[in-house]
Amino acid sequence: MRHRYAAYEALRGVSFEVERGEIFGLVGPNGGGKTTLFRILSTSIAPTAGHARVMGLDVISAAASVRPLLGVVFQSPSLDKKLTVLENLTHHGRLYGWHGPELRRRAEHMLATVGLSDRSSDRVETLSGGLARRVEVAKGLLHRPAVLLLDEPSTGLDPGARRDLWTYLVAARDHDAITILVTTHLMEEAEHCDRVAILDRGQIVAIGSPGELKRAVRGEVVMLETDRPEELADVVAGRWAVSARVVDGRVRIETEAAHKFVVDLFEAFPGQITSVTVRRPSLEDVFIQRTGHAIGAAVFES
Repeated sequence: MRHRYAAYEALRGVSFEVERGEIFGLVGPNGGGKTTLFRILSTSIAPTAGHARVMGLDVISAAASVRPLLGVVFQSPSLDKKLTVLENLTHHGRLYGWHGPELRRRAEHMLATVGLSDRSSDRVETLSGGLARRVEVAKGLLHRPAVLLLDEPSTGLDPGARRDLWTYLVAARDHDAITILVTTHLMEEAEHCDRVAILDRGQIVAIGSPGELKRAVRGEVVMLETDRPEELADVVAGRWAVSARVVDGRVRIETEAAHKFVVDLFEAFPGQITSVTVRRPSLEDVFIQRTGHAIGAAVFES
């Protein structure tokens, strides 16, 4: 699938499948193509080339049939701040043909699910960002969608609210077998997904479970701080034949037996290394390995 805007190509041949009942993450930097994919899958725009299907239905030619299958949580708030929490859900439910006591029972059930029964009569404008995000999720799940699309769902949330959000999402997947697709630029958030596709500059550079992707990064990751990172990286790569590159002003090295390697580094460069850290690979390291730059260093915009 491809999509071009006037000045640039936002998606450059993206192809993937999501299994039913799976939590799938589209992970990458802002400007990597995630939001364009979200717009296509939510039937907002048509791809320039190729196609996309949801539950076997084409998102363009069968858009009217696809939309009832989708629950959508946008990155930007979509709640009416002047309405109460319960009113937001009931108005949304009517758009999907729900009405009467059945709608109210369903809305109250969803509020109980996200722990907001006691705030049902409060206007949305009185809620914190984390509580409002819970309402967004309850609204997206209200009509029992087959597929839930979430665009950067943790935007503006503190760590506690982020954990709560993922508790609700996993419960919805496990209880109702909902397929969940999440876009995020937060690598720690992607750890909650069953599988992730890492996007950069409109292309998928890696796809698999978080564990599989991290195991593909050999050994451990050593990060060095020094006054001359470019010079040190060149010398280390040439002397030990390891992957050494400068990322965010520090020298990043992938190596086996990292603790022994660190001792060799300090002996070889006395006084030149100001600090060192050693850690197991993360999804951020997968991104760096596949793209050559940190996730915050991308310059492509979508």
